[in-house]
Amino acid sequence: MRAPPAGFDHRAIGPFDAYCDGYGRPGARGLGYVCVLKVATATVEKTDDALLDRIVALDRAEAAQAYLGQINMETASSFCGIAGQVWGHDLAVAEAIADGSQAPLFSVAQHDGTALPVYDGQPLLDAGKALFGTAQRRRFPPAPGAHVICANKSVTAYRPRKGPPDAEHGQAHGVWCYLALSIARDRRVAADLFMEDAGLWLEGDDEAAFGRWLDRHRRRVAESIVACGRGQGLLFERTYLCGAHTLIPPGHLGIALAVAPYLVLARKALPGGDFARLSGLTLAEWEKWVVSEQAG
Repeated sequence: MRAPPAGFDHRAIGPFDAYCDGYGRPGARGLGYVCVLKVATATVEKTDDALLDRIVALDRAEAAQAYLGQINMETASSFCGIAGQVWGHDLAVAEAIADGSQAPLFSVAQHDGTALPVYDGQPLLDAGKALFGTAQRRRFPPAPGAHVICANKSVTAYRPRKGPPDAEHGQAHGVWCYLALSIARDRRVAADLFMEDAGLWLEGDDEAAFGRWLDRHRRRVAESIVACGRGQGLLFERTYLCGAHTLIPPGHLGIALAVAPYLVLARKALPGGDFARLSGLTLAEWEKWVVSEQAG
């Protein structure tokens, strides 16, 4: 858990019992916020209105995986600072993070010569899904219509019904995104960094080739994190890297979305109403408590 500044009320408790809410909205208790990680893709059949198609695709991506639907998304650039904590890393800690069982996927050199290990971010994605639930089984999603600041990037592309895509006109065979979270080495004085990336796949329907290219590109994402650290004299302890991609069926629009909302938590997500208890629980322990409360 990030140690808050002395005397700082780092709680992030929202005004709703069963819904999270956006950071900075009225009615919250505490001055802190919680960041949650999500990546998703979606496809929709193209109509004669490209703008509406993009709107529908984005709404579908927001609802896919961890449910982040029905929000007014506002864009931030893109740090989890000294007032923030990360769901699954600092609060309701994912088991693979809590027990240290994860091995790095790879590492890159930082500007001082030390290694920055890069880990699979799937445990943090799973933690987000556990908090929000899914479109079919919602748990503590953001309140419908909530104004939510988010670190986010997305990309959309159309694939024609016939013939090869034209990249100059925003067409592609597929779309992809990455979301990285780099934990600052000294979190007392430095923010954790979000890095989002998204783009188009233009090399056909070979899923394996798509995957190999993405595996190579993830190192480029890590190198960009190092470059940001160099520019500000910052070092990072570790990076979590999450990705999503999809091939687009002919005649469809595809979207890839990387997003990390800044939230205050639903009151019923707090064991005994005590925000501080979340830092001492693993995700599995928190879920067990939630299930028992809902059953009771």
